[in-house]
Amino acid sequence: MTKDTLVVDARMINNSGIGTYLKNILPIISDEFHLILLGNKDELSVFSWTHKCKIIAFNAKIYSFTEQIKFQKIVPKCALLWCPHFNVPLLPVKAKKIICTIHDLNHLALRKNYFYLKYLYAKLLYTNAVRKSNKIITVSNFSKIELLKYTNAITAKINVIYCGVNNMFYTKNNVETNIELPLHYILFVGNVKPHKNLITLLKAYNSLSEETKTIYKLVILGRKEGFVTPDKNIFAYIDNHNLRSNVYFTGHIDNDKLPSIYSKAKLFVFPSLYEGFGLPILEAMASGIPVVSSNAASLPEVGGDASIYFNPKNSVELKEKIEIMLKDEKMRIEYIEKGFNRIKHFSWEKSSTAHIKLFKEIINSTN
Repeated sequence: MTKDTLVVDARMINNSGIGTYLKNILPIISDEFHLILLGNKDELSVFSWTHKCKIIAFNAKIYSFTEQIKFQKIVPKCALLWCPHFNVPLLPVKAKKIICTIHDLNHLALRKNYFYLKYLYAKLLYTNAVRKSNKIITVSNFSKIELLKYTNAITAKINVIYCGVNNMFYTKNNVETNIELPLHYILFVGNVKPHKNLITLLKAYNSLSEETKTIYKLVILGRKEGFVTPDKNIFAYIDNHNLRSNVYFTGHIDNDKLPSIYSKAKLFVFPSLYEGFGLPILEAMASGIPVVSSNAASLPEVGGDASIYFNPKNSVELKEKIEIMLKDEKMRIEYIEKGFNRIKHFSWEKSSTAHIKLFKEIINSTN
């Protein structure tokens, strides 16, 4: 039987967040469709499953006017175009149907973090994505509500499909990280952007006793530079409070090294103000690390009863939660077990199956 042609914009495959999403979904759906990938041929060809796919070179920068102009020429005739982000083509393309994944409404909900022109362009892209897409995937009920709040999307168009947890986090991984890490540490995973709210974590950490800070350092796993909207307050706070010897920035880390860094942490803290899903919470739980999480946005939806929550704007409350989880071994064990139970609700296999089902429904729909 002839497979339907699915074209995927795969340029973000090596990004955090959306890259993780693509790396876990695409290998599974590649067996179900004639898959055509748009992106960097060198980056995509390193994945073993891409030998089944056709790759069309597309190196235009995300959010650029160039990508929008080139979309019209690059996208071949196909049954379905999947855009795993909200930058759906503005101009007509040869795809019969379009589906996009909108992970969050960060650019609209947190507009104060963006230059006005960047906000306007993002608003244009969101509006276009909602209008042009036959269906929209989002990754949490929180993001679904945000879509309805900030755009003209209708409920019938939106499909909530949760992310999963990569199997590599379930076992202790001793891959050499080639970075210097402290013996005992509290871990945060995410890039240094304002909505990640690292300043609250730093304030909470700084207020811990000197003895605790001597034992436990703070490891920030993620990029710390190169952003249009970086959180510059972070570095000023570190310098002003003499925390340089306490705070470790890893920079970008290859995926296969992540489980080793997670599993060696004493505690995972996620102070974010805004997340469409919050995948690091599940990765920490799968690694057997207790989680202290912000109670904002989608995070309680993802973490369920397996995380201890705090008000992300209250560093004193966070400090108290950190102290409890570092000192109360009985509670630590309780939440580690809760974490293992929680992650049973999430898998990339389940997520991929839901994607495949939706893609086929769209392709076969007469609407």
